[in-house]
Amino acid sequence: MTLLTDELRAWIGREVHYPAREAVGRASIRYYALALGDDSPLHYDRAYALEAGFRDVVAPPTFVVDTCQYADRAAGAEGYIGHEWRLPVEGCRLIRAGNEYEFHRPVYPDDEVSVIFRLENIEERSRSAGGTQLFVYSLATYRNQRGELLATNRETTVLQPSEQSSAGEPR
Repeated sequence: MTLLTDELRAWIGREVHYPAREAVGRASIRYYALALGDDSPLHYDRAYALEAGFRDVVAPPTFVVDTCQYADRAAGAEGYIGHEWRLPVEGCRLIRAGNEYEFHRPVYPDDEVSVIFRLENIEERSRSAGGTQLFVYSLATYRNQRGELLATNRETTVLQPSEQSSAGEPR
């Protein structure tokens, strides 16, 4: 039995755009830095940031891909409010298999962050335990209100059948 159906192949190339809902704000930057344990004055002291060559305080680099600022929906069953593809695959668990981040410019308090998620590819691969699993490749592109590229995130997730029957097919 193949997991990669024609219906699933039709998802390749889909894009979802989440427009900015508001400016990031100094408080969000400060709280995020505190949560990370990053006490650099670049994140809360404007005078220090100006002296360092920035136009205002700046967010820690991963802030742009972690904010979920774009999310305007209710949390899912597991409490997550960020983007999910919710592919039409039954009986599989989602495994996060990796992210490749590229940061292009600082995120400032007045930035309004929008993101476009693109499902780039889906591959079916064998499992060492028998049967197959799906590798899902996505690209998230983050821009501010001026269209300036802030960051990209290449994400790989795996959809792996939760249980295998003796024939190696999902139950």
